[in-house]
Amino acid sequence: MDDANRLSPRKTPVQRRGRATAEAIVEAAAHILEAEGLAGFNTNAVAARAGASVGSLYQYFPGKEAILAALARREADRFAAALDATLSRVAAAPLDEAITAMAAVAVAHQSSRPRLARLLDGEEQRLGLGDEAQAATRGTADRLARFLAGRPDLDLADPNEAAADLLHLARGLIDGALERSAASDLAGRVTRAALGYLGAASGC
Repeated sequence: MDDANRLSPRKTPVQRRGRATAEAIVEAAAHILEAEGLAGFNTNAVAARAGASVGSLYQYFPGKEAILAALARREADRFAAALDATLSRVAAAPLDEAITAMAAVAVAHQSSRPRLARLLDGEEQRLGLGDEAQAATRGTADRLARFLAGRPDLDLADPNEAAADLLHLARGLIDGALERSAASDLAGRVTRAALGYLGAASGC
């Protein structure tokens, strides 16, 4: 089986019941990974946790790696949707308010299920989803760059570079804080770091 088939659903459910079953399987995988890591992760365990038969699971996914891929894609899509909604909401807000809102989205994404986030980061590379992950990161950077370029209170020489820097700054700060269990006021710390960077980059 080639990678495209190995990592893709067998079919995309169109009826509500089918969508609910497929989502239950993906969420069951998330719970198992959080509780037991990869050691307890297999299709039988996922099906049992989802309240579905193994046969039903295989109707939607060819194997456990396809479930992992679906979970990674779901988490990336959820972050993108949350960020897009926030960017739309704060487009005309004061800069500090806008950055605070975006920092809260980033922190919530990484900290709500930190063990799952760390595990999926590693599995994306093992499964060969690195190109997909990089494309998602570029999409996020592009949306952030457009936001920065449209700000009259910023004078950035290169909004694209600034967006990429801010994403790496936020990710590094958040991941480091979570690894050492130092999440107190994490969104505030990300906000202050981002505003400091933007102030320096725009000569404010």
